[in-house]
Amino acid sequence: MVRMFLNGQAMRGGEFHPLLGDAPFLGVVRTAPGHRFFSIRDTCPGLLPDPAVDSVIEGELYEVSLEFLRDVLLPGEPGELEFGVIKLADGSACFSMLLARGELERGVHKEITDFGGWRPYLASLGREF
Repeated sequence: MVRMFLNGQAMRGGEFHPLLGDAPFLGVVRTAPGHRFFSIRDTCPGLLPDPAVDSVIEGELYEVSLEFLRDVLLPGEPGELEFGVIKLADGSACFSMLLARGELERGVHKEITDFGGWRPYLASLGREF
């Protein structure tokens, strides 16, 4: 079992949350400082580690099996994201989906870092989570 940071539609209340099945919810957590956040077509977020910033992003932490990652979670992720490791506010490491290399340079994703999370961003669009 491994820890996975989720910050989009797989969080509680999101359309993909049922895919998690009985994966243990470990709590609401924040990244360590040093992360930016982007909207990908307003359908999912992209997290980007950036040591030049001090912002943190809220998400949820789950315990999942490697088989679940391989067979369920990773195949459903958009091409703009890639699998990676991040640092949480408590200093521990966990897996997360990150904005893929080269995506920032494309300049097509709206930065939403100031919202601090996916739920507040969707609320700003008048969309419920």
